[in-house]
Amino acid sequence: MGQKVNPISMRLQTNKDWSSKWFSSKKEYAKFLKDDLLVRRLINTKLGSRAAINRVEINRTPNLVTVTISTAKAGVVIGRGGTGATELKEAIEKIYLTPTRVNIEEIKKPDLYAKLVAENIAHQLEKRMNFRRAIKSASANTMRAGALGVRVEVAGRLNGAEMSRREKEVAGSVPLHTIRANIDFAEVDAKTVAGLIGVKVWIYKGEVI
Repeated sequence: MGQKVNPISMRLQTNKDWSSKWFSSKKEYAKFLKDDLLVRRLINTKLGSRAAINRVEINRTPNLVTVTISTAKAGVVIGRGGTGATELKEAIEKIYLTPTRVNIEEIKKPDLYAKLVAENIAHQLEKRMNFRRAIKSASANTMRAGALGVRVEVAGRLNGAEMSRREKEVAGSVPLHTIRANIDFAEVDAKTVAGLIGVKVWIYKGEVI
């Protein structure tokens, strides 16, 4: 009882995919992993939450590294006249030391992606908005966008209370034990004055046949 599994890693063989794709020898594995972590950290620090990045996919072949950035604000990533994308490409090439291609995919409905919804709630909590109002409005927007179910959990010193607690909001159905269910999951920390508040979001988008 009480043993929790990440919904995405649980579904890797069915309807989810790895965010980094490459093969390496035992000697190179640690270096490849370190490079990927550095690139992800670089993208997060350079663009941050203002670019609303949902996912960064890295596909590595012997002669080329393809980095695909899924974002709700493609204009922020590309920059004026494409300067932002060019700078990012050059910074990534310095880490990998191989030719790199940067693809930018725009997300049309950000309310259907767990990471973007969780970041939105975290920003509201950081601005001292009431947590119940934040999670209720976020779940309502997600259901309106076309999701079949959404579950939002926040944990920590909610509204600056002395004792930390856990609260949740569930709308529709979220079948976590059904492996063929297409569930998007994300976990984000809100850095408030009272301390960290964890935000977890599950979004159910239907079954994959």
